[in-house]
Amino acid sequence: MIGLTLVSLFLLALIAGMPLAVALGLASITVLALAGFDQLAVPTNLYAGIAKYPLLAIPMFILAGMIFERSGVALRLVRFISALVGEWTGSHAVVAVLVSMLLGGISGSGPADAAAVASVMLPSMVARGYPKGFSASLIAAAGSTAIIIPPSVAFIVYSVMVPAATVPALFAAGLIPGAIAALCLLIPAILISRRHGYGRADRREPRPPLGKSFFEAIWGLLAPVIILGGLRMGLFTPTEAAVVAVVYGAFVGIVVYRSLDLKGLFRILIDAGELSAVVLMIIGIASVFAWAGNTLGIFDAAASMLVGFHSSPVLMLVSINLLLLVAGMFLDAISIFLILLPLLVPIAQAMGWDLVWFGVMMTINLAIGQFTPPMALALMITSRIAGIRMEETFRWVSWFVLAMGLGLAALIVFPELVLWLPRRMGLG
Repeated sequence: MIGLTLVSLFLLALIAGMPLAVALGLASITVLALAGFDQLAVPTNLYAGIAKYPLLAIPMFILAGMIFERSGVALRLVRFISALVGEWTGSHAVVAVLVSMLLGGISGSGPADAAAVASVMLPSMVARGYPKGFSASLIAAAGSTAIIIPPSVAFIVYSVMVPAATVPALFAAGLIPGAIAALCLLIPAILISRRHGYGRADRREPRPPLGKSFFEAIWGLLAPVIILGGLRMGLFTPTEAAVVAVVYGAFVGIVVYRSLDLKGLFRILIDAGELSAVVLMIIGIASVFAWAGNTLGIFDAAASMLVGFHSSPVLMLVSINLLLLVAGMFLDAISIFLILLPLLVPIAQAMGWDLVWFGVMMTINLAIGQFTPPMALALMITSRIAGIRMEETFRWVSWFVLAMGLGLAALIVFPELVLWLPRRMGLG
């Protein structure tokens, strides 16, 4: 009964339009009061939820992503990839996906990645004959892969909640799935572009010079190498890597490109601080929600019930993936991790699944949810930048959802696609 009260209050608060943090807090405080707990448990667990060293990486990567976005790195990466790919039917669709992957290796945030790429790519794609609906759909899908490609903020949160899955292991595990996700998007993007003649000869512009564009983009290209290479060599921890990314991005923007001044940097600090505060507040209050559910035995009881209901691992996997897909349409990955992991991790352990593989599977599913209508966060952002209604993307985005779904199915059927690299690197 107490478990039903917790979940019902949370859902009712969301339906009433309350912010996620308020809904989580209201449900948690009410249930703890009904159970007779001291309300001092609320601030204690809120602080304990965010007073974790790995979480320091989140505001740093948010800040780094904003610095790289506003310093002109995205524009220079687009020019270089365009020069590398060339001009042919569908080439700009390929550029959009590849640039999203590169920026994902810096920001670790799907919506931020989608916003940065859409701001640069949408005008040039529309000028070359790509429909706004197609362009917004593709960029939203490609940007969502940022939470799969390291350094992923979602992986950092998952590692905090599931200590058995370390950040280095998750980062390594995300590399091959990230490449598979990009390939799954490239195939339908090229086929659709060729079928409809998007980017045909009469719409093309002169190809940027390869040498010059490479020289201009080299600082942006080096960012993922520095971050991931430093982690692999043991030069710094994931949290320290985030700080290195901030310092490097500020140096590139202020000294190299000279596109940022102190006033602009101060504005970025304010925006990053506001966004980080929202994320960490949700994490802190969700920790209270998770503590209430665990202490009262709600999540363990629900997990046991589900395991008993689905004796087949296949049926359980299908149920979990459907749950995650629907949840991903409405909430961001971090919020879903905080709400559902206390329930899903005991199920994964009961089924004997590898927790690193399980975390990557969850993250890919949530990435698909970010561009799956009707409440897709990344698609909402790109549609707004394109100046269209989200309904105009439905015709195109369904193909990318299907393609990414097939990629997810391959990773579920062949877990070694996820686990081979971490084991090869001695992390699994």
